Amino acid sequence: MASAVARPVSLRAHLAAHALQRRAVEAAIWGMPIVSVDAMREAFMRDAHARYGDIVFWSKPADWRNQTTTPNASSLYVYFNFNTKNGPVVLEVPAALGAGLFGTLLDAWQTPLVDVGPKGDDRGKGGKYLLLPPDFKRAAPLGYIQVHCPTYNGYALLRAIPASSAAADTENAVGLIKQLRLHPLAAAANPADQRFIDMTGKLFDGIVRYDATFYARLARIVGEEFVQSRDLVAMGLLGSLGIRKGEPFAPDATTQAVLGAAVAEAHAGFMRTVVDDVDSFWPGSRWGLHSALALAARTGFSFQTADRLDVDARAPVYFLAYAPAAKLGEATFYLVATYDGAGGTLNGGNAYLLHVPANVPAKQFWSVTVYDLETAGFIRESPRVGVDSYDRKMRRNTDGSVDVYFGPKAPADHERNWIFTAPGRRWFAMFRFYGPDKPLFDKKWKLADIAKTS
Repeated sequence: MASAVARPVSLRAHLAAHALQRRAVEAAIWGMPIVSVDAMREAFMRDAHARYGDIVFWSKPADWRNQTTTPNASSLYVYFNFNTKNGPVVLEVPAALGAGLFGTLLDAWQTPLVDVGPKGDDRGKGGKYLLLPPDFKRAAPLGYIQVHCPTYNGYALLRAIPASSAAADTENAVGLIKQLRLHPLAAAANPADQRFIDMTGKLFDGIVRYDATFYARLARIVGEEFVQSRDLVAMGLLGSLGIRKGEPFAPDATTQAVLGAAVAEAHAGFMRTVVDDVDSFWPGSRWGLHSALALAARTGFSFQTADRLDVDARAPVYFLAYAPAAKLGEATFYLVATYDGAGGTLNGGNAYLLHVPANVPAKQFWSVTVYDLETAGFIRESPRVGVDSYDRKMRRNTDGSVDVYFGPKAPADHERNWIFTAPGRRWFAMFRFYGPDKPLFDKKWKLADIAKTS
């Protein structure tokens, strides 16, 4: 009799845990973009020792220590977080002279607000961007490019692209970065000296951890934010997990275990989507675009249509990457490969070859970069994360084509054409076109598939 009485109690507990886990999975899918922003903000403040108003930059192309999602390893990055809770924030951008300077300002949900640079609202001539908080009611001052941000938190990612890999051109690009200014509007008449923090060679770890700490991040940044009407149902869902604005988030050990299992399930789903939901760019090619990008481009990366907020499409995109441009494909164009030409998964213990035909349709340069599937970031401790056409020492074939090698060891005499992969870990590759040209979109130029060689 004792066991018969105990079983319904155990069953009820099981069903309650199951329901909690289902809600936690949905919360992870819904919260992926904003949790990623919290992780990057923590890196900004913890690893760079930065505060709001500071500008973090890389004076050399990033190595594996730039632990963010799918960064490139060719241009010089500029990153900062901002917060408008105490009032509007001004970003002063110089004219793009002597180097390329472009990028995007984004809200806390990683919806791009405005592009900066030649394809942005300043048209490369420079200007003052005024970031306005969601509850701003006054008339904004004249002389600014007004940017209405629906969240208090946000960030910027800019890229400075040297004219070449020569030291003088790199210095010009860094000089352009150091003309940026970031300050509160209230201090516009007498702004503080601008602080720049160079993270070259230093760890900047903005990668989300897919364990119970995911929900602590979610609780923290949701607690800071202006709640939009589209998210009211989700806020009710979070309440069942113990995440409520104005209240501490303190799950017990049992709930922590359920949350850990839930986010692991969501993470596995993100990785499956990254690998499998790729639409071929050329017929039959393994290089392609993620299927969610069509919706992303159509909605300006808000994933909001007239009848829904498509969180299932949104989450894998922000697991995979950050800082999408407002105008997709104008300054850069990316293709991803998650399988080799024979349909095999890309495994770090194997060797592979990519043949890049001559006359790549990129007005500025092209690059190919490798990422760890579990993190969508650079492979940790990687001695070489990518190759690009800037590299004068890269071996080129007599017809102008290039062979790129992937594997745990560099082939003899091909070190400059080699990208490291870690044994036992799955990876994927991105091929980037900077200044994509007409033959790419006309499909008159085609990239070969990655071929397994051993």
